[in-house]
Amino acid sequence: MAVLENLEPKSVFSFFEQLCAIPHGSHNTKKVSDWLKAFAEKRGLEHYQDELNNVIIIKEATSGYEDAAPVIFQGHMDMVCEKAPDCDKDMATEGLELMLEDGCVRAKGTTLGGDDGVAVAFALAILDADDISHPRFEAVFTVDEEVGMEGAAGLDVAPLKGRRMLNMDSEDEGVFTVSCAGGNRTRCSVPVTREAFAGEKLHIQVEGLIGGHSGIEINTGRANANRLLGRILYAASRETELRIVSVNGGLKDNAIPNMSAADVVAADAEKVREVCAAMEAAFKNEYSVTDPGVKVSVSAADCSIPMDKASGAKTLCLLNCTPNGIETMSADIDGLVQTSLNLGIFATEEDCVQASFCVRSSVATQKQMLVDRLRCLTEALGGNVTVTGDYPGWQYLQDSPLRDLMTEVYKEQYGSEPKIEAIHAGVECGMFADKLPGLDCVSFGPDLFEIHTFREHMPVDSVQRTWKLVLEVLRRMK
Repeated sequence: MAVLENLEPKSVFSFFEQLCAIPHGSHNTKKVSDWLKAFAEKRGLEHYQDELNNVIIIKEATSGYEDAAPVIFQGHMDMVCEKAPDCDKDMATEGLELMLEDGCVRAKGTTLGGDDGVAVAFALAILDADDISHPRFEAVFTVDEEVGMEGAAGLDVAPLKGRRMLNMDSEDEGVFTVSCAGGNRTRCSVPVTREAFAGEKLHIQVEGLIGGHSGIEINTGRANANRLLGRILYAASRETELRIVSVNGGLKDNAIPNMSAADVVAADAEKVREVCAAMEAAFKNEYSVTDPGVKVSVSAADCSIPMDKASGAKTLCLLNCTPNGIETMSADIDGLVQTSLNLGIFATEEDCVQASFCVRSSVATQKQMLVDRLRCLTEALGGNVTVTGDYPGWQYLQDSPLRDLMTEVYKEQYGSEPKIEAIHAGVECGMFADKLPGLDCVSFGPDLFEIHTFREHMPVDSVQRTWKLVLEVLRRMK
């Protein structure tokens, strides 16, 4: 017996359970893609499947909606596969074991994949029904969203006529997301040369910081360990002759680094220790709220030949003078970061130092502005810049009929206002907004708790309310 068969809406939970029986982690979507294709073929629906395994299924307008503008309904078919430590399930080959607990759908020992399986289930339930009113309904199922939005990036949107889109990839019921940042990885590389220098070898380390996501938490005021270390090294170089051997901090460019370390050779080691003590006290004062555990330590080092004086100066400039943090706040949405960057990784090679930034903005020209600033400074230091992984932002629309319609329906059904939100991180809507000029889009969904963990769960009543919202929005799209 199916675990979810007695839940309403029956079609939604039935398709969700069918999906969960098919392994569909990122980069393992061929089977679920073929399942979607077979669904469309069985019902005689127009459909497209590409080499990436993206699927588009189109159902023409129901009676009375022939003249209405088409609507796109979009979600991704891949899920994050995580397991409890004692779970021996092979998620690459086995389906999920669903269960009901405290009014929520869960998977035994694994992630549930409500992100974004619930969108797939909603779309299939609408495509399968003959009693739901809607305009031309263009369902888009993308792959590999969880590993870089690869499906959306490669999708051919030629079959799509719609310029309004319901993206169902939000995990907070009552929150309508209407803008997101675009971004890229910008790496600045500056050549260095080395020469012997007489002095005491020291290891300087900054640690104990909170760190965090460089988009969502860039506005928290948390310290960046690479920047703090840059301040220490510059201050020490003002007190004594100092040669830098290496600076290394941060593991990911999209994470605020919580630790950074340098090996140096100092003419006066005691002066360096005094500077480090003074800077630790300064940091504890400056970041008493956000990073109260900040610590600066100095110890003996066993290091190689240092950089020459000129190379050290260039390294300090790269650490201290590149932009970092919030650049611009949104004028449209109160409290939203519009443009920022994060010095996530600083690394030293034998012949160069490299600074890697995650650059974000919901305004494309401002994203380019930050890349240009980094390039300007880096080239002045004799280095070069490479940009990879660029993805577009989704700019806030002052005039959004779709947002207005969804807000109207939500207020009627819930008796309260939805939260209109923009996020300083990337979502697939940015890809679609870039490919479909003039796209009016809202991202929403039912509550999903503890996603990407084996504790993930999806409240049944939230799915029911969201289904009711979707049906009424479609009904009013004449």
